[in-house]
Amino acid sequence: MPRAKAEKTALMQATDLLARQEQSEQKLRAKLLHRGYAEEETEAAIEELKARHYLNDAEACARQFRFLYEESRNSVRQICAKLQQRGFDSSLVRECIPSDTYEREKAAALKCLHLKFRPSAEKKKMLQHLYLRGFESSAIQSAVEEFRSSEDEED
Repeated sequence: MPRAKAEKTALMQATDLLARQEQSEQKLRAKLLHRGYAEEETEAAIEELKARHYLNDAEACARQFRFLYEESRNSVRQICAKLQQRGFDSSLVRECIPSDTYEREKAAALKCLHLKFRPSAEKKKMLQHLYLRGFESSAIQSAVEEFRSSEDEED
């Protein structure tokens, strides 16, 4: 008769989860508890991973923020919300925000406009679209004006 497969420990399961995708401490803890591991075993696994430098919320948050900031068309507010949903503490997320985000916000807002609208579209709808995505009002105004003026240049 074949031997039953050995049950994974919380540390083994946590390591498997981290091998697939970077996790925040909070999300990893929730996943382990959801899988039925005892709280003590879960905490011991998390402490072991932190001691081995496999789990570091500050570094993971900074890395994920940088990627989303440089590669996406999301507003800084959207990026912050996304990282907090991933279990990162709001103070860690706020530390990642550069001091001057205006130019990046304006460029991301322009990308959103180019994907959704024509320059001749109703200004109010463009403003609303960007506002609902969390962009700063000054970046919204500048992006919409620049986008609408691009219609004049195309003629």
